[in-house]
Amino acid sequence: MHVENSLKVGSNEMELVDFRILKEEDGEIYEGIYGINVSKVREIIKMPRLTELPGTPEYIEGIFDLRSVVIPVVNLAKWMGITAPESVEANSRVIITEFNNVLIGFVVHEAKRIRRINWADIEPASFTSGSGSVDGSKITGVTKIEGDNVLLILDLESVIQELGLYEPDIDHVPEDMDDFSGLALVLDDSATARKIVKEAVQKMGFNVIEAGDGQEGLDKLDDLYKMYGDDIGKELKIIISDVEMPKMDGFHFAANVKEDGRFNNIPIVFNSSISDHFSESRGKEAGAEAYLVKFEASLFYDEVARVVRAHMK
Repeated sequence: MHVENSLKVGSNEMELVDFRILKEEDGEIYEGIYGINVSKVREIIKMPRLTELPGTPEYIEGIFDLRSVVIPVVNLAKWMGITAPESVEANSRVIITEFNNVLIGFVVHEAKRIRRINWADIEPASFTSGSGSVDGSKITGVTKIEGDNVLLILDLESVIQELGLYEPDIDHVPEDMDDFSGLALVLDDSATARKIVKEAVQKMGFNVIEAGDGQEGLDKLDDLYKMYGDDIGKELKIIISDVEMPKMDGFHFAANVKEDGRFNNIPIVFNSSISDHFSESRGKEAGAEAYLVKFEASLFYDEVARVVRAHMK
């Protein structure tokens, strides 16, 4: 099953693959409803024959060859600490994902459908599940669906971090990259990602203003305009934004910025874990000067410097 993304730029919507993880507890079976952004999904396949890897975490089921690409497979139930009923194995599927330029497969018990959801209806996750079924730190957002059910958006990127596949090196700043000044606005709903970007742009010489989503980013721009007026472009040199954020995503945020005469000359760089070409095209259509995939430090420094210098000419 191949998955296509059909969203328009600036719609403030996302498409999710709705999948289920079953949990067995005291003889009862419970269904957990989860989602992942379609932009991160390559395809969904039946469980392949896997080669086990000794010495890896228990939740790594093994590896397999998909069209000459070796892909590790993570058992999501095990990663979340869930005891799954044995009967689910026959119907299990593997969602092949790509983000941060890494291909990885996730075992789920059932792939249901694709849902279109407005980011305004997604709330940030700031809880730990009372049932003990999943740690809140593994959730990036929650949204209500039909039947008063709740769909949880999993932070699958943290798997990459746990496996040591995502360790950005921001300490080595290339020459002539530390002589910038002024402000940089950094948007990301992940405090960890925001910290990485903040430290990187501070090493370049910028002072950083932070926002956790697109709506907060617009509010921060309004505040800056009250301070600097029409000189805001001389003070705020660049906006660096994530794409996936609750309330208002990066594409919708950028469209708002570029339609506002007060801010439309301020350059925007997207910095996202979504590494498909469609999202890169959407980013440019939204008005961004560059689209980067988290987080290759040398490319980040080069592109941010290029964009800022072009804006200063």
